[in-house]
Amino acid sequence: MSVKTIFIISITILVTIIMMNNTDEVNFWIFGQARIPMLAIMGCMLFAGLIAGFLLGRPKKKTITPLSTDDENNNSDNKNTGLSDEDREYIR
Repeated sequence: MSVKTIFIISITILVTIIMMNNTDEVNFWIFGQARIPMLAIMGCMLFAGLIAGFLLGRPKKKTITPLSTDDENNNSDNKNTGLSDEDREYIR
């Protein structure tokens, strides 16, 4: 087994143990008093944290711009590079 798999299994076991030891009801205010099991509150917070971590931790998508094959665009780009006309003809 890889280290990543062992880490995920151990974290899952630890979260399960902690959540199962907190099953009593607590007063919770959601636009009014409600008695909710602490297990449900902790589960919702864990789920929200996992979603937020996934969304913030994923790599950003890179946009790839294709190279233009239009001769007019190439000529205007080459003029800005400082190449002589002879060099531009050789590159084509």
